[in-house]
Amino acid sequence: MMSIDDRLIELSIDLPSPMNTAKLPFQLAKIDGTTMFLAGHVPTDQNGNVAKPLGKVGDEISPEEAYQIARQAALGLLATIKQTLGGLDRVASWLHLFGMVNVASGFNAIPPVINGASDLILEVFGPEVGSHTRSAVGMAELPFGVPVELEAQIKIKL
Repeated sequence: MMSIDDRLIELSIDLPSPMNTAKLPFQLAKIDGTTMFLAGHVPTDQNGNVAKPLGKVGDEISPEEAYQIARQAALGLLATIKQTLGGLDRVASWLHLFGMVNVASGFNAIPPVINGASDLILEVFGPEVGSHTRSAVGMAELPFGVPVELEAQIKIKL
């Protein structure tokens, strides 16, 4: 069976550094038993800093761009999981993904945007581990003006 790190190499995916939270009063991940709760993750660059472009989907950001931005935010989730657990092979199952989209007035094609994150999770982990429940909602604003923010819960192997 192929490791998740090998799968990332096969997919030509290079994880970013985990999100830079030096000035934030919360943890990016919290473990309770076999469940890991992942705090809101915004899209970041390879150094873990907030990535551009910023703006509202359906105005400054196209739905196609937003799909890629959701994938980028999902990579940040993976980076936090890897840092916290020491490896992505400790993920037993993805439980839930909560996707928030910074929407322009009247934009309601929210699920296809968050598909960017869901598709990435399924590509990396496969359907047995990567299948998850999901919510995708539009927001009037998101932190720092980012187009997408993601939260998640996963089950971990002890």
